[in-house]
Amino acid sequence: MKINFFLLLILSCLVKSWSQGNQLIQISGLVLTDIDSEPKPLPFAEISIIGTGRGVYADSKGFFSMAVQKNDTLVFNYLGFKPIFYIVPDSLGKSHYTIFQIMTRDTIYLPETIVYPWPDKNYFKQEFLAMDISNVLQETALKNLAQDNLRKFFEFTPTDGQASSQLYLVQQAQKNYYNGQFRPNNLLSPTAWIAFFKAWKRGDFKRKK
Repeated sequence: MKINFFLLLILSCLVKSWSQGNQLIQISGLVLTDIDSEPKPLPFAEISIIGTGRGVYADSKGFFSMAVQKNDTLVFNYLGFKPIFYIVPDSLGKSHYTIFQIMTRDTIYLPETIVYPWPDKNYFKQEFLAMDISNVLQETALKNLAQDNLRKFFEFTPTDGQASSQLYLVQQAQKNYYNGQFRPNNLLSPTAWIAFFKAWKRGDFKRKK
């Protein structure tokens, strides 16, 4: 009986210490950067826990909140910025904490490269003096810079990775915002009708040949 009692006592102490070591802590805060000596939020920054596959995204104002454990390693990621690692201290006594994480830009300077279309830079003067500056080239340049042509280029030019990720995160945030409720109907929105009539006058709905 004494052996069983001591075993139960040791087991209860182990369970108590394990539960205290794995106590969940709510970490909330802002992800910021320094622009012109003023803090600016980083919208939709990614905060994940290394080795767990769990993480969250900050909202449009850089605010985030997530449940962690002591000694967890958080990594803050944002496109164009250096990743930041934060280890949750094991000395925390409360269940809620707030942090302000500042991130810095990851700027890489490449060595200067000068590309010449001639075998040697001394040929530049000769080629420049022989350049054709007739009206034909001027008309071609003006045609390429016309608003209609530029608008066509914009329609077929794909967006870069940062723009695509920002658009996706904004769509996800809007989707989560309306979870459990009905989306507003733009049929009764005056702003939507004004935008519709402007697009109609511009001819956006005309069939393109």
